[in-house]
Amino acid sequence: MNEILLMLLAYLLGSIPTAVWVSRSQFNIDIRDHGSGNAGATNTFRILGNKWGTFVMLVDVLKGVIATSLYILLPYYLTDEWDRTNLMIGLGLCAVLGHIFPVWASFRGGKGVATLLGMAVAIQPLVAVCCLSVFLLVLYLTRFVSLSSILAGVAFMVFILFIFNEKETLYRIFAVLVALMVVLTHQKNISRILEGTESKIPILRHRDKRSQKNRSKPNQAI
Repeated sequence: MNEILLMLLAYLLGSIPTAVWVSRSQFNIDIRDHGSGNAGATNTFRILGNKWGTFVMLVDVLKGVIATSLYILLPYYLTDEWDRTNLMIGLGLCAVLGHIFPVWASFRGGKGVATLLGMAVAIQPLVAVCCLSVFLLVLYLTRFVSLSSILAGVAFMVFILFIFNEKETLYRIFAVLVALMVVLTHQKNISRILEGTESKIPILRHRDKRSQKNRSKPNQAI
């Protein structure tokens, strides 16, 4: 019974619609009526800019960390690692479910990637750091948050199954499900990337403009 109550609390934490509340309080709009229509960090970066995109991403990650760490309220799980890991996965998934289907925002939320990252931080910090590195590298190279999220999600599976070779069966299954979920929830983004119509977030514009300017210059004979 206590575990069920914690999972309900995790869902409610995950349901906090950060992007929706920020867009309404700061810009008097609903972020879901703009851009991709998602209430997540990616669309916030695209519509509201770097400052609020970063804020939303950090809060959504924090939701995952806090929700997954709720096991500390039950003393038994402080000493049993196997059961603790299983409970943490359950709590984290409830938070991700809340982010995707938030009760506080008519069940229309984001894609859950940032909250998944927070869940990974709470369960396996080293894997989370590796996935975050993949995300930031791809973001630096492409400025596509969607592509960065997809590759980070796939990397999570690779790290868990092959590089760190986690033994916990439920954790391995979870890693595969994460990769599948991230790919499935980004199908439209994948199509737009292939079509060349996916929006880039407004960072490193000076780098892109400089590169474009250099390419446009005629070759000068030495």
